[in-house]
Amino acid sequence: MTDGQRAAVVDASQGATWRAAEVRRLLDFGAASLLPGGGAAWLDDDGVPDLEKPVHTWITSRMAHTYAVAHLLGVEGSAERAELALRGLTSVLADPDGGWVASRGPHGAVDGTKQAYAHAFVVLAASSGVMAGIEGAGRLLSTALATLENRFFEEGPGLLLDEWDRAWTQPSAYRGVNANMHGVESMLAAHDATGDAVWLERAAGVGDQVVRWAEGNGWRIPEHFDAGWRPQLEFNADRPNDPFKPYGSTPGHGFEWARLLVQIDVAGGTPGRRTEAAVALFDRALADGWDGSGFVYTVDWSGTPVEPRRFHWVAAEAVATAQVLAEVTGEARYAELAEQWWDLVRRELVDTERGSWHHELDAENRPAGTVWDGKPDIYHAVQSLLVADLPLTGSFAASARAGAEGWRAL
Repeated sequence: MTDGQRAAVVDASQGATWRAAEVRRLLDFGAASLLPGGGAAWLDDDGVPDLEKPVHTWITSRMAHTYAVAHLLGVEGSAERAELALRGLTSVLADPDGGWVASRGPHGAVDGTKQAYAHAFVVLAASSGVMAGIEGAGRLLSTALATLENRFFEEGPGLLLDEWDRAWTQPSAYRGVNANMHGVESMLAAHDATGDAVWLERAAGVGDQVVRWAEGNGWRIPEHFDAGWRPQLEFNADRPNDPFKPYGSTPGHGFEWARLLVQIDVAGGTPGRRTEAAVALFDRALADGWDGSGFVYTVDWSGTPVEPRRFHWVAAEAVATAQVLAEVTGEARYAELAEQWWDLVRRELVDTERGSWHHELDAENRPAGTVWDGKPDIYHAVQSLLVADLPLTGSFAASARAGAEGWRAL
């Protein structure tokens, strides 16, 4: 081994040690969100629950999933935290009419819309809970999968519709790729938790459709559609920084889809089948999203930045995908980009004073709160920190189960 190779091994080891410590730091920060009666509160910049904000199904589900994965890794106290979050899904946020409301507010207010986005995260939480042996996760998963199947999955296009009213009487005319992206993530997790091949097949079908749309659009993924799944490229042109349905192309989703395509192949035993598409999505997201000092949130259909603010989840997905492509292609450029972007994360996003990661930076990389106030989410950050140090599988829970012993030694 040359001196340069030895130095690379040392650097990698030190990086892994830092990543594991950062995972534990984030888990400690997020624990404050868990409510005694179940569910997860919105956390402010100091990690204090903001009890004037609603308890959201998507946040509660992400916390349940993250702590289930942490339990598989052997992080003390994580099983109890996962159980608290799951309790919120079986009581606080469950609706007697079936499914899960979007949120419940502090003064009785309820957002009763039934969102595919939120329901996908319930499936993810329950799937990870099953793999981690969390009490009640099996019953929750059966109910969640039946709801996803019967209420959201459209057989014709093989995609998830976006939203129903509370009573399940009227679906929204809007269709979107974001809910389907997290649907793929949840279906891969359900496949790992149940062994049922239908969920892998559906995840692959959704992924392949998104690839077709992206390939026909310069590898910029159309995000918004009408009820007939016709692209609506000018949707929300007056809302360029919407946190869930922004106008234009979202480079962070290009990175995220690239990772998911690789995971579909790993789960299906077809390594390399979708790597070319994953690389094309990654390269487009890199060209559009990286401006030399951070990642912009959105660009228009020519690649010109529309919303230059930086969100922590975009950097997390970029570095995670670079690490995955480094592993499956063996190309040094991905590892080099990951190293560069980890430096960015440590320098600009990690908040060593108040905890967690800054969720939003302005175009000058200064902490901001225009779109995201507080720090409600540790899910993206934790997953990005785990990718490089666990075996690559279809889901993070399966990766944690397979790589727990080595990770605990970090």
